[in-house]
Amino acid sequence: MHPRFQGKVAIVTGAGRGIGAGIATLLGLEGATVCVNYAHSAEGAQAVVRAIEASGGRAFPHQADVRNASDVQAMTDETVRRYGRVDIVVANAAIDPRIPFLEMTEEQWDAIIDTNLKGTFLTCQAGSREMLKVGGGKIVIISSVHHVVTFPQMSAYAATKGGLVSMTRGLALELAPYHIRVNCVSPGPIHVEKRYTMTPGYDPHMYDEVIPVGRIGQPDDIAAAVAFLCSDEASFITGSTLIVDGGTSSYSYFHSGTKKVATR
Repeated sequence: MHPRFQGKVAIVTGAGRGIGAGIATLLGLEGATVCVNYAHSAEGAQAVVRAIEASGGRAFPHQADVRNASDVQAMTDETVRRYGRVDIVVANAAIDPRIPFLEMTEEQWDAIIDTNLKGTFLTCQAGSREMLKVGGGKIVIISSVHHVVTFPQMSAYAATKGGLVSMTRGLALELAPYHIRVNCVSPGPIHVEKRYTMTPGYDPHMYDEVIPVGRIGQPDDIAAAVAFLCSDEASFITGSTLIVDGGTSSYSYFHSGTKKVATR
């Protein structure tokens, strides 16, 4: 099969681990040259680069804080300096601390908003300006099922993820005349590294009975959805949000007795 993204250049934020790493790896395996962005996970980003290069692809790691406009611009400029263009942007970088609303400080609120909303804005803006120069491109924003149903202590996170869905629709309208498609993927419960420390007694099978498809999701599940939306097969799709959650958001509340499902 001919790689779908041969000759394309992609930037994936928050790609040092978890969902971002899965997305960057699949795009690289499918032929894209990938800027593997990370904030702190340098070893993870290097591992993603090695996996892409082992398949015959091209990738490079780049540390940048997506909250900082100069960092984001430097990342975009470095991608263009190396490879001449930007065709795909996946805005994945996010934080999701659990903080009781009545205890949340202004600084904590700002950190979540700045990373998840402002960081996505800066990443998409810098990338789309480069896409204009090559006649178009694709942007995928990673939201969460928290924009549909959420849990206590996640109010700020849920607010940002709802905002990203709205941002997707707005950008899709503004950028369509420039042949830039903008879509959103909302993951549900995904088996990623942070669960090992966030969930006491974590077992990837602990949610099998409460997820309709019978298993927790994997980063590859989200990566496949992103790759589809970036592909020519999705050429008539823009402004859409694809929920990839094994059916969990179909519940009014995720539960099985006293067991709760922790989503992305």
